[in-house]
Amino acid sequence: MAIYEIGDNGMKPLEKTFYGFEGISERRDLQRLIKERVEAVAKDVLLIAEEFCNWEDSKRRIDLLGIDKQANLVVIELKCADDGSHMELQAIRYAAMVSAMTFDKAVETLSVFLQGDEADTRAKLLDFLSWEEPDEERFA
Repeated sequence: MAIYEIGDNGMKPLEKTFYGFEGISERRDLQRLIKERVEAVAKDVLLIAEEFCNWEDSKRRIDLLGIDKQANLVVIELKCADDGSHMELQAIRYAAMVSAMTFDKAVETLSVFLQGDEADTRAKLLDFLSWEEPDEERFA
């Protein structure tokens, strides 16, 4: 599907290109830009980690991990490959890996991400979720 540029002289299709050809890096550019403006890909999401890898027995990393207003964890995994790189399997794997996260673990993760105090981070997360107290039944 073509993407078009609209101007005073009408529409013209933009030429197909690739990130590498344009000098755009997955981690250096895309991840940094999405981290700065997560709402471009996920509305009402608070990022709680970058390169999240707090697993036992695994070296896998989630590019960006967030939480939405309904307390659902949001995995943002960037891919620049044309072949899909088994994205569907990776999505299932990461969903399973974060499914055990608790509210307290999210606070700890966010505290590391923000390099802040856990009490302040806890308050920030509760405020984002519009909760008075943690609710593990509704979390994640």
